[in-house]
Amino acid sequence: MNDFRTATLDRLTAADPGLVRLRLAGSAVLGIVLAVAALLPAHLPLTVILVGAIAAMMTAFTVNDPTPGAQAATLGLAFLTGAASITVASLGSGLPPLDSVVFVLLIFVAVYAQRFGARGTALGSIAFFLFFFPMFLQADVKQVPQLLLALAVGVLANTVVRFLLLRRNAEAEFLRVRRAFRARLAAVVRAAEAHLAVNGSERTRKQLRSAINRLHECVLLIEDAAPDVVGARAADRLRRRAIEVELAVQWLAITVQRTCSDELTTEVRDDLVARLARFRALMERDPRELPLISQTGEYSRMLVEGSRIDSHAAPGDGVRKALAELALADDRAQRAAVPESTADPLDSGDDPGGDSGGDEEATPKFAYDNRTRSAIQAVVGGGLAVVGGELVSHQRWYWAVLTVFVVFIGASSAGATFVKGVRRLGGTLIGIVGGVLLALLVGGNTAATLALILVCVFGMVYTARVSQVAMAFFVTSMLGLLYSLLGTFSLAVLGIRVAETAVGAAAGILAAVVIVPVRTRSVMLDDIGEVLDDLEEFLERACSLLAGEENVNIIELSRDLDRAVEQVRTTVEPLIHPVNLRSARRDYGWHVLTTLETIAFRARHVAARAQPGQLAGADADRLRQFTGRLLRNIDVLRKALDAPGGAGAGTLVRDDGTPVSDRVEAAETRAVLSSLSHLDEALVSLGRVFGVQATDPRAPAVSPDHGQVSHAKWYVVVILPSVESIVT
Repeated sequence: MNDFRTATLDRLTAADPGLVRLRLAGSAVLGIVLAVAALLPAHLPLTVILVGAIAAMMTAFTVNDPTPGAQAATLGLAFLTGAASITVASLGSGLPPLDSVVFVLLIFVAVYAQRFGARGTALGSIAFFLFFFPMFLQADVKQVPQLLLALAVGVLANTVVRFLLLRRNAEAEFLRVRRAFRARLAAVVRAAEAHLAVNGSERTRKQLRSAINRLHECVLLIEDAAPDVVGARAADRLRRRAIEVELAVQWLAITVQRTCSDELTTEVRDDLVARLARFRALMERDPRELPLISQTGEYSRMLVEGSRIDSHAAPGDGVRKALAELALADDRAQRAAVPESTADPLDSGDDPGGDSGGDEEATPKFAYDNRTRSAIQAVVGGGLAVVGGELVSHQRWYWAVLTVFVVFIGASSAGATFVKGVRRLGGTLIGIVGGVLLALLVGGNTAATLALILVCVFGMVYTARVSQVAMAFFVTSMLGLLYSLLGTFSLAVLGIRVAETAVGAAAGILAAVVIVPVRTRSVMLDDIGEVLDDLEEFLERACSLLAGEENVNIIELSRDLDRAVEQVRTTVEPLIHPVNLRSARRDYGWHVLTTLETIAFRARHVAARAQPGQLAGADADRLRQFTGRLLRNIDVLRKALDAPGGAGAGTLVRDDGTPVSDRVEAAETRAVLSSLSHLDEALVSLGRVFGVQATDPRAPAVSPDHGQVSHAKWYVVVILPSVESIVT
């Protein structure tokens, strides 16, 4: 019973790190309540009051600037943008087809505006939706002054909620993120238990991979939030410890999967599962508390058994050692966050500073690139949606245009548009059932209808970032309730809603595939190029740090590399999604993604262990030669990306086996060299994806096509398998 309660609390805590989505959803609902409460005494028409509520919801949902000052400026611009949209929509309603033309052009503006960052995305979305809703509510031009008043009240309501009632508390949010990290750490251990208990299965393997990815998301959130709460040195220390825990968790997952392939007796397997469960039970869930696990006999036994060196290892010793390393990393991570804790033994005394090695390249504001082509596709798709929507219903055609906008916003390729269209249609179909049931349930009760609308708004905002299907369900259910509130609810209207959604999804997909198509592979290659750029900078700075030439914070650079790989994961989703029926393409996408994850994993390992001057002196020259070869291989891969399938990219060069150092005694240094070695092999693996051959200087006569693999480096203490073994 206690285990079930703990597991339930872990899941609730881990579901929304920092409770960011909960705060946004609460802001939307509370803003609507304030706006409606302010407008009701004026006895305005229901359509006007709904515009105020929509303005409060949209500003809460879309305004996400990083600083309060920037948010305030965007809210001001949101009022001006919304006022223009409402005015034009009201005027255009009496001048068809002007409303259709402007509505379609707004899709181009909203999609193109994404290149201007968070503010551009927010203003583009607000302009589009505040043009859409007056059409949906059939607002009259005579109501424009009242609609603008309602808009101002809605924006003001969100301002009050955002900066006064539900103001973001960075310290509390950071604490909640760390709680979620603890809960997600426990989830990985629980998934490892399940995988080991059944001796490995496809289902438990996927669960383990998903748990590791969710833990990695929390690590990135900690890295982002730490500088807002603690000093630079403490933030760097927290980042190091969080990365160490993540590395230990990944090693545990790898070891568990390898152990599942061994012949284990039932007693040994049950013992390993019990050890994992005991460790999870002893973990502190509150990040403010010192780790009590270190005061238990179980912790001491873990360390003793994990440090046992025996030429005849007992079955399951790999898991025992990995669990001991995780327990030690977790203990040190907990202590690093306590002000009274002892000094971090990895701190060298020199502050690495905040220099991460370069300025970010500014994105061009106006250019003909993939974003521009997506905006053009959205316009064409919108035009097709108007034509198709008119054939379905002369009064509800705008639902089809809305669907086009939704499937294009945030989509970077034709594949992403297709996946979003399928999800949108699926969520709408499910939402139709929900809308009908809810409308029948409330039976004309205005108070109950309003309450359920608020529930749908909350669900829509809360799930928007994690599930498009759930979001579409709540949107459609909310619209069914709005139809009921306006007295126009019928099954026929909801049927038209489904048909218009299907027309919009088809129009968007057709435009994405036919009109200046942005292929998923093309976008993926561009994103991989960004990964290689970040990796190049990371290796250059890591070499300077290890050689004692520069004291730079390469943890920041490893985070940039992580972000770039995350972008590839988003881009490659259409290739690996079950909706893609071509298994060869799914395998290709998985191979690309897992290879890049391996590179990012090794870079994080180097960042967590590297210290200034670890390989200074005589070793520095050989380190530069080793790093220089990696950088040249990166250049070869860049050429292969620029001309996929071409023969002019060149050839990758494997390591010739020359040690970087003649004598390495420190375990931290050995770990750094081991990870650099595996990163080297990951680059060669990435080259195979794009048909780039690799030569081995020690065996030039042997073709790389025969699977020749370079010999293991002498300095690799523990051969860590690729993370690819976890996720493929």
